Amino acid sequence: MKSSLPLFFGVLAFLFQVRAADNFPTLPLGTAAPDFNLPGVDGRNWTLKDFQDAKILVVLFTCNHCPTAQYYEARIKQIVADYRNKGVELVAIMPNDPKSVRLDELGWTDLGDSFAEMKIRAQDRHYSFPYLYDGDTETVSRAYGPAATPHVFVFDAARKLRYVGAIDDSERIQHVTKPYLRDALDALLAGKEPPVAQTKVVGCSIKWAGKQEQVKAYLEKLAAEPVSAAKADAEALRILRRNDSGKFRLVNFWATWCAPCVAEFNEFVTINRMYRHRDFELVTVSLNRPDEGNRVLEFLRKQQASNRNLLFASADRENLINAFNPEWRGEVPYTVLIDPEGRIIYSETGSIDPLAVKRAIQKALNERKPW
Repeated sequence: MKSSLPLFFGVLAFLFQVRAADNFPTLPLGTAAPDFNLPGVDGRNWTLKDFQDAKILVVLFTCNHCPTAQYYEARIKQIVADYRNKGVELVAIMPNDPKSVRLDELGWTDLGDSFAEMKIRAQDRHYSFPYLYDGDTETVSRAYGPAATPHVFVFDAARKLRYVGAIDDSERIQHVTKPYLRDALDALLAGKEPPVAQTKVVGCSIKWAGKQEQVKAYLEKLAAEPVSAAKADAEALRILRRNDSGKFRLVNFWATWCAPCVAEFNEFVTINRMYRHRDFELVTVSLNRPDEGNRVLEFLRKQQASNRNLLFASADRENLINAFNPEWRGEVPYTVLIDPEGRIIYSETGSIDPLAVKRAIQKALNERKPW
């Protein structure tokens, strides 16, 4: 019998190499700022030389999807506003490989980390600083070595690293007691040493390239989940509308004969995969007749819709429509988001704007998270 030890140790060596490749050391204090030439959301490329007149340069590694990074957006804008006239410039760099981010890692955001989505975020949040993309090669990010998002690097006029670490000591602004970045900037502007030169950071890990296989394996696991559809009578639809699940419930009414429904259905599958690990559930309801159940189930399986799926249990559609919502005329697609108290907080008759739906879900979920 051939020994499996060589294969075992080969796997261990491979895993070690992968782990080592992900462990890019953080730039040491006193080191010169590595140069960069990266595209910005404003349509131009930015280099280190573009900030040569700044007395102090802050290089911030941040991203769209990380909830910790989102907590800091307003604070970063305020720091830029407070210190710009003092000769401080800030440039933000997005270090993640978008292809190495799983859908469940997007459960706290409406946008991923692609360059196109960075442009949307910067415009929506009115970023007052350059926001650069390093997701294709991550060459600059590897040179600086951020551990998480957000992670700041503060360079003096000679572009030597004088502070590296967290912006402050709490992502929740009401709990901040140590404004590390502000203290470092104030000290350097006064010609002094920062009171704290380096801190650890708390946030989302950097999504280094090479994790595409993990993403693929995750998607394959989702694809293998069972798909089913249950018939729903009037009482089931009244219960569905009442929503006693304790979760935010997104309900999509659709049919196989509805072209817009079919065209957008994959968006609901994606939304479910993003948010289902939070207090959220997706329920789809087909208006197909009961004898078309096999056709409905075949479509759902092709879509890998492992969420809860329902099918009208009767050809008496008017009765079923009224059981869910008497004000709904019965046209599809029809989509509503119901909060845990049974209130409809989002409604769309016709095709959805996927980003609008994600924003409604994210806003609703985040408003209930602990502070």
